[in-house]
Amino acid sequence: MRVYLFAVLHDRPTSWACDPGNWTHARPPMPMPDQSTLSRRLRRPGVARLLTMLLDELEEADPARGPGAIVRRIDGKPLTVARHSGDKQATFGRGAGGLAKGYKLHAVYAKSNKPTAFAVMPMHIDERRVAERLLAEAGPGYVLGDANYHATRLFDAAEANDQVLVAPRRKARGRRPPKGTGSRPQSRARLAMIDRLEGPDPFVRQLLATRRQVETCFANLCNFGGGLSGLPAWVRGDRVVPWVTGKIGIRLARDRPQASVAA
Repeated sequence: MRVYLFAVLHDRPTSWACDPGNWTHARPPMPMPDQSTLSRRLRRPGVARLLTMLLDELEEADPARGPGAIVRRIDGKPLTVARHSGDKQATFGRGAGGLAKGYKLHAVYAKSNKPTAFAVMPMHIDERRVAERLLAEAGPGYVLGDANYHATRLFDAAEANDQVLVAPRRKARGRRPPKGTGSRPQSRARLAMIDRLEGPDPFVRQLLATRRQVETCFANLCNFGGGLSGLPAWVRGDRVVPWVTGKIGIRLARDRPQASVAA
């Protein structure tokens, strides 16, 4: 794990991290695994569990910023690759500003830089489909999303998990306000949220105005040396999830000394 995270931190392939000569500012583990051993062990399910345990260990102790938070925000971040890439798991889908190829990080954030739930999926997978799984993993409270998450099944899923989904309706062409609620059976929670967002209740509208704080969490994952600036050419297929998880862990490790200084 040390060797792999050393590669992730420096945005280098695992073969580079397996060379003790590249550990100029850190003591390399001994014995050093060779690259084939490292790649084989990274595919074991236990490595994924170990990475998850690492994120839990690095999470801030304040429950209001993590598991005990009342307000969470959900969104997706595209992780694009070149359109001519031969990666069979990378697909075309909705990216930033149009069609793109690659993967997408779907995450639910509270106030800390550790997502309360996240998943990395091919680009074509619908955000609403992934959101159902993430809502089941996130805790109770308010969940803020954009208009793409305004779907009956998501309101029902949130209600089943003791959550209140706050997501506006999509505006019609010409940005006109939507009319009616459709002829199909509607979620009770969805109808109630439409009344609250479009009625006299200012609370949920003020709450929804803070939804874009999730963009800050995504930015914090990327805006430092060693952050998730993109997917390198050697990170494809099954290597994407552990790479992204490692980047989240590095972000949390970076937060720890800063939190200690602030305290």
